[in-house]
Amino acid sequence: MAVAGLAAAVEVEASAAVEAVSAGAVRPAAGDNKNEQAIHDMALLTEHEQRKVAEAIARVERDTDAELVTVLAARADDYAYIPLLWASLLALLVPGIVHYLTGWLTLHSLLLVQWAIFIVLCLVFRLPKVTTHLVPRSVRHWRASNLARRQFLEQNLHHTEGSTGMLIFVSEAERYVEILVDEGISSRLDNKNWDAIVATFTQQVKQGQTLQGFVSCVEACGELLKVHVPVTHVRNELPNRLVVLG
Repeated sequence: MAVAGLAAAVEVEASAAVEAVSAGAVRPAAGDNKNEQAIHDMALLTEHEQRKVAEAIARVERDTDAELVTVLAARADDYAYIPLLWASLLALLVPGIVHYLTGWLTLHSLLLVQWAIFIVLCLVFRLPKVTTHLVPRSVRHWRASNLARRQFLEQNLHHTEGSTGMLIFVSEAERYVEILVDEGISSRLDNKNWDAIVATFTQQVKQGQTLQGFVSCVEACGELLKVHVPVTHVRNELPNRLVVLG
């Protein structure tokens, strides 16, 4: 499976081709910092809201052969190693630099201070809000992109009749949105057709409007799909429910 989108390619299965459009790696706009807190306070969708997404998918699939699956992840990774890494570096460097510059600490007290700093920082850095800020944006988006591709396979989107699977993937903590489509769709619709849809959805995720973003995204995709991948016969190969990854 060759994945095209932002010049990225991975091989997963030789019989299927997938096109990807991602807004995860887009450079943040000037107002993005104001929205940073919103993503941390955001909760995953309720059952009622999930049903609204499923209903939107059902409406769209009446007019197209495409099989849509939506996936919502709270976060792409727990980044468990990040707090340990930062705490180790700071506990090693800060007391060492202070001792080198001032000579205030004995060897015994230096070791005690390093251990104390390490323990305190590990506890502080494990807080989700803090951890997210410690992980480089490129790493967060890389993790989210990998999870999206795994979900494409796990949801059997590469086994649909006519290769018309479409995944709409969101990872809230990373503020990452990606659309993956199989070759039955990518051969008829270029990546550029999804760019505006993904960009709009990404902004809605940043503002905490995940439900509206899903519904609008599904409907916008449906408008393109019913023209370029119109329905030829009634079928529903994959569940319409929103897949939620806690």
